[in-house]
Order: sequence, then C-alpha cells, then structure tokens
Amino acid sequence: MHSVLKDIVARKTIEVALAREAVPLEVLQERISELGRPRNFFKALVDRRHPDLTHVIAEIKRKSPSAGVIREDFDPVAIAKSYAANGASAISCLTDEHDFGGKLEYIHMIRDAVKLPVLRKDFIVDIYQVWESRAAGADAILLIAEAIPERDIIDFQILATELGMTTLLEVHDVDHLLRAVNIVGFPHASYSLLGINNRNLRTMKTSVEHSMRLAELLEDTSVIVAESGIRTPDDLRRLRTHGIHIVLVGEHLMRQPDPGVALRELLRA
Repeated sequence: MHSVLKDIVARKTIEVALAREAVPLEVLQERISELGRPRNFFKALVDRRHPDLTHVIAEIKRKSPSAGVIREDFDPVAIAKSYAANGASAISCLTDEHDFGGKLEYIHMIRDAVKLPVLRKDFIVDIYQVWESRAAGADAILLIAEAIPERDIIDFQILATELGMTTLLEVHDVDHLLRAVNIVGFPHASYSLLGINNRNLRTMKTSVEHSMRLAELLEDTSVIVAESGIRTPDDLRRLRTHGIHIVLVGEHLMRQPDPGVALRELLRA
C-alpha cells in the first residue's frame, strides 16, 4: 500500500472506532429499515445500447490532498441541482471531512434535492461503514482495492448487494486490476463497477491514457469507470474508442464558475 493510503487508512480506522461508539450498528440498522430501496446506480450508468454516449458521474468535493481547496463557495445541494439539470447520470459525493471537506449528511441533502443515484466516496475500511453508507442514504459505495484486503472487499460487496447498493471497485495499477477482475461482479454482476483511477499515487499526476492502456487488458469494458484527469470532450471521445463509456469527473467541474454548465460543455460532443 502506498504511504498516502496507509496514513489515510490509519486515520479512518480511528474514525470508524469513534463512530461505532457514537452510533451503534443496531441504530444504523434501524435507520435502514425505515428507508426505501436505493436508486439503481449501476443501471443509471451501464448502457450497452448507445456506444456513442458517455455517462458522467459528476463529483461534489470541496478540496483534496493533491489540489488543496478547490472551491470556496461550496454548496453541495446547489451543485447537485446544477449537475442534474445539465446531463449528469449520477453523483459522487465526498464524505471524508479531514482531507476532502465532506460530510456524511451531504448524501441525504443531495438525494432530497435531485432524483439521481448518489455514490458515497470515502475510504471504506470497515464493514460498519457499509451499513453507515446505506443509513446515510447512499445508493453506491467506493471500494479502493489498494486500501482493502481482498477478503474484506468480498465481504463488503456481499453486504452492499444485500442492502441494494452498487459497489465501485477502484484500482490504480495493473496488478490490482488483474486481481480485481476476478471479484468485480461478485456476488451479482449488475451491482458492481470497475473504476480505473488515472492518478499516479506516487507523483499525484493524472493521465487519461492510463485508463485506455488498462482497458486493453479486459474483454468486457462495459462496466469500466475512468476516473481523474478528464477535462475535455476529446477525452471522452478517446475513451469511447477504447470501449469506456462511463467517467467520473470532479476537480475540473468544481473549479468552474458553474459546475453544471461545465458539465454540459464536457458532454456537448
């Protein structure tokens, strides 16, 4: 595991222990029993009938470790509404407070304002967080292959599926991709996506070509989500030529005066 992830996982483990004390698992399960079914995150994105279209998971985040504060005038609900009005297929919401300026309660706020499915983007290291995500209203969760043992990924995927949530299993390199291929789609194919993050964790630089190169190793690219470094309609076009029709875009949109208008411009091709 890269040192950046090691530090985050260590911090997150402490945060989870404190969260368990503050809100016992039984309380989360009771909250979930009062919720309706999650929105279908997978179905909103995987569209094998239209090879000329790209579906965008539009991300909401205030800051990041690599970029610092990205947006000072940060209103997650207003941003979500703008995304929904301008072509987003789903929304990703950062809930890590320390490094990304997020809050868990943003998920319910966003879901109350728009009809799109919402991904909880955080560092999931404990099965408690899977329950916590659903109780907070999440329709999908992110699992980072480099940060979690394979046995835990499988357990988290099983529980997420039982709770009706989609999992986005994210990899950064070839080794983790080849391992992830064996477990993406478990236990149910229509509840699992494979994310390829274009950010190099050593240099923190991004390259869209990274997703293209890794996609060439896979027979089925329909569930691939290209993440990070995507800025132009040409990026989307080049990704489509490699069979990638789903992207997650955050920093580029969040830096623009109106993130929703920027999304519309990205999708204009």
